[in-house]
Order: sequence, then structure tokens, then C-alpha cells
Amino acid sequence: MSHPHPRLARFEDAFPGCLTEIVEGTVTATPVTPYHRSTTRKVWVALEPQLTTGWGLVSRVAFPFDDDNEFCPDLAAIPTAEIAGNHLAYPPELIALAVEVVAKGSVRRDYDTKPRKYASRGIANYLLFDPLQGHVVTMWNPGPDGYRGRDTVPYGPELVVDTPLGKLTIPTGALPVDREAPGRS
Repeated sequence: MSHPHPRLARFEDAFPGCLTEIVEGTVTATPVTPYHRSTTRKVWVALEPQLTTGWGLVSRVAFPFDDDNEFCPDLAAIPTAEIAGNHLAYPPELIALAVEVVAKGSVRRDYDTKPRKYASRGIANYLLFDPLQGHVVTMWNPGPDGYRGRDTVPYGPELVVDTPLGKLTIPTGALPVDREAPGRS
């Protein structure tokens, strides 16, 4: 399989401590907070042992969608044979499950732009963990304009998601919630 060359590679050291992506033609640099890292780590630890043989997780590697959008999901499940190549970028068609963690500077991108792009490429499931609101949004049944299925589940109970990789369970009770986020009381 041919692997795309990431345009983001040239920005690799330009924004230390930030997740850098190209979204709608604009280079974005979002600071990664301890809550963001903790959520990503806890979800990785929960998901990894549940993945079926031949699937693994990658984090913060580029997936060029088109000339205006090159995303680096917080987590993406792709075939382990592709991970073994240790590439800087992968085709988005490899993703079976995309996971993002919302940051203060990424709300619109994570809730609006990315679901449309992920769904348009047929990515079966998109999980959006939001430490600003204390919930996870699950999206499934991708279509050309976005996901046709969507649920919002408050942190607390175990989240169970049916995916092409099987039924996946993620504990949410210990995920961090930013009590200082705007709009929280």
C-alpha cells in the first residue's frame, strides 16, 4: 500500500507541546493538557487488549484526507501490518475506529469538521471524549455528509460500543473532567 507524505512533517518541531493538524486549509496547533493526555492514555489502555488479532492503535500520526485536511487522531485503530511499517502518515481508509479528545481550542473541529470527514471516508465509528463537558459522544453509521447515528453518554458508566472490531468496553468513571471549563458550574 502506498503511504502519503505528510505535509505536517515540516511543522514537527514548530509547536512543542501541541497537537498540530491541517484543518480546512489552516495549520492548527492545539496545546495538549494533562486531562487530554490522561484521557487518551486511559482509553488506549482500555481498548488495546480488546482489539482483535491484526488490529492495533496509533496516536498522533498523520492521516491526509485531502489537500485541506490532514488529521492526527488521538487514537486510531488500523491494521497491525500497517503499523509495523512505522510510517509518518497513513491513508484514512485504514481506520476502523477514530478517537478524539476535545480540547478548548478544538471544539468546533472535533464536533463538526472531523465527523463529516471521518464519515465521508467510511470510518465506521468515531468516539469523541469531552473532558470539558464530562461526556463521550459515540458516532456510527457513516454517510457522505456525516454520521447517521449519534449518542451522548455522560462519564460514569462503562461505555460499550459495537464496532467492526467487535464490542468494545471503555470505563469512563475515572476519566478527568475539567471543572474550570467555560459553561460548567
